[in-house]
Amino acid sequence: MALFLKPIFHEKIWGGNKLESLGYDLPNDHIGEAWGISAHPNGSCEILNGPYKGQKLDQVWAEHRELFGDFPSQEFPLLTKLIDAKEAMSIHVHPDDAYAFEKENGQFGKSECWYIIDAEKDAEIIYGLTSTSKSEALEQIENGQYDNAFNRIKVQPGEFYFIPAGMVHSIGAGILAYETMQSSDVTYRIYDYHRGQDARASRTLDLNKARDVIEVKDESYNIAKETEIIENHKRTQLESNDFFTMVKWEISGTLNYMKPREFVLVSILKGEGQVIVDGDIYSVKQGQNFILTSDDLDTIFEGDFELIISYL
Repeated sequence: MALFLKPIFHEKIWGGNKLESLGYDLPNDHIGEAWGISAHPNGSCEILNGPYKGQKLDQVWAEHRELFGDFPSQEFPLLTKLIDAKEAMSIHVHPDDAYAFEKENGQFGKSECWYIIDAEKDAEIIYGLTSTSKSEALEQIENGQYDNAFNRIKVQPGEFYFIPAGMVHSIGAGILAYETMQSSDVTYRIYDYHRGQDARASRTLDLNKARDVIEVKDESYNIAKETEIIENHKRTQLESNDFFTMVKWEISGTLNYMKPREFVLVSILKGEGQVIVDGDIYSVKQGQNFILTSDDLDTIFEGDFELIISYL
């Protein structure tokens, strides 16, 4: 039985209303994030169907670990979200597991990745540093040389970027993105365009911790992706690392899907159709998120849609 999840909307000072284009009924016009699959304490998604209907994902993870292959982690390891940056996000950095465990009460660190769903003309991201040394980068930041310190890249729909822990980054204005990440909500802001007076958000900077975790990273993470045709459907492996694998499927017709791990996270980005799980038929459409569990042995996708599947 697939576990369908209710998204959690997070208001952000930089958010907008573009997530309505994915079929969401938004509570206001400042929604920056929709957490599609999450068991994080800052937002655990409600299950919408089956015997666990009405329960939160963190509760089911704790009490029915057999649905997830008895994975040994105390916390659900992954989180997926959609991001609408009407304005630029803060320029920030995330810690790795070791630093977060020590400084953030045992939380996961945060490596993440972005699939660009939509981008306005000349929209850009911050992706790493211009400097080749950490000391030079910190000097630039401390002197307020923000125009020179950060590597800026103009982006297009369909592009993908992996952001490992320690890499300085930001999503710029006019970008709609899908994100798979470690289940963490730890962010150290470096620069926030002098925001912080708005009553909707407290925008403190975290420069001391940012100095600790900033790393100079090789910016070749946006490398050519592995694409293949399976049963006349296009499969693109966007990323595979120590924390997660992320695959985009473009399906037209019928796909007999074999789960690569005990459980996988599925998000429908475009189109509609149905998924048949061990004989149970579920209608699916753009904006829906669900988990295929260890109990789900036979899965068939039918329709015309694009989806992203993430797993350990």
